[in-house]
Amino acid sequence: FDAKPFLVNRRVLRMMTRSDQLAVAGSSLAVKDSGLDFATRDGARCGLFVAGNKETSKLEPVLEGLTVTRGADGVADLRLLGEQAKSVLPPLFFVEGLQASPLFYISEAYGLKGANTYFAGTAESGAVAVGRAFRAIRRGEADVAIAGAFDDAASWWTLSKFDAMGFMTDRNELGAGACRPFDAERTGTVLGEGAAVLVLEEREGAKARGARVHAEVTGYGSATDAYAAITPHPEGRGLVRALEMALRDAGSRPEAIGYVAAHGSATKLGDRSEARAIRKVFGGAADRLVGSSVKGATGHLMAAAGALNVAVAALALEHQAAPPTLNLEKIDPDCALDWVKERSRPLRVEQAVALARGLAGQNVALALRAAQ
Repeated sequence: FDAKPFLVNRRVLRMMTRSDQLAVAGSSLAVKDSGLDFATRDGARCGLFVAGNKETSKLEPVLEGLTVTRGADGVADLRLLGEQAKSVLPPLFFVEGLQASPLFYISEAYGLKGANTYFAGTAESGAVAVGRAFRAIRRGEADVAIAGAFDDAASWWTLSKFDAMGFMTDRNELGAGACRPFDAERTGTVLGEGAAVLVLEEREGAKARGARVHAEVTGYGSATDAYAAITPHPEGRGLVRALEMALRDAGSRPEAIGYVAAHGSATKLGDRSEARAIRKVFGGAADRLVGSSVKGATGHLMAAAGALNVAVAALALEHQAAPPTLNLEKIDPDCALDWVKERSRPLRVEQAVALARGLAGQNVALALRAAQ
């Protein structure tokens, strides 16, 4: 991955972590796709809502420093580390470790001076960023906003952490087939890395400039399980509330939704509770609902996963096609819904929802409709 083609100011490359580079690259692609020339816009009316995770970039230099300052007894000398920090830690360590640095790199590149927030979280945070951008535009706080998320989740630290919590699959022999959302034989997720970034714009402004509109965001909802730190509620009650809030916000009804871009992380408890939540909200209409999870193809992008699902739902509406849930062979009876398997499927739908779920019981839903 070479970030240089995506940088407006290449001088900042030496200060950027891989996470920063992913965020900037995703933003560059989104801006190009939008056809917007931010140089001609009032920067004060342009927002930026970014989510991500940079914990690994901050951790590794510290571990190296602790190793160097270890005493004869094998214990790290924190006093010595503090005294020798400048010589032990990389010169740009504190700049690279700034959690919200992508907010600066992206805003500098496009002159974004309006409403903004950086969200540090897990798999829900990218969807939160898109939802907050949607609200900012609807409330008149911005005319346009860049929104999305990034994560370099496929690192040794993140892999170790999630394996210790029991989220990772142990089916390494399956290779690319190891992540199996909603499958009866699923054993856990697989981590990926990447960025998912969108440009949101007030509808009339987009129409006036003849923009290509993939879809419209119409509603946003978020709620917590308030159940357990790393275990989802068995019936997905937080996701139920988030979905109901998003539909109410959109002025829509369950029976009007035709496609769901599911979180589908391929964990036993997570997939089961998600399917139950969908059935709870949609009732009899759930049997007519088409759904899929792209994590079998991309792996779990963590912070970027929710924003990616919004993009998936938007593209499904634009192209009237649902992407497949790769590696799904036999649907778990506890997850029984019309999940798309093997290859994409044609759709005839006007509305969709995108879902995201975080580790501490956070749940987010966004409602979308086909461009009018």
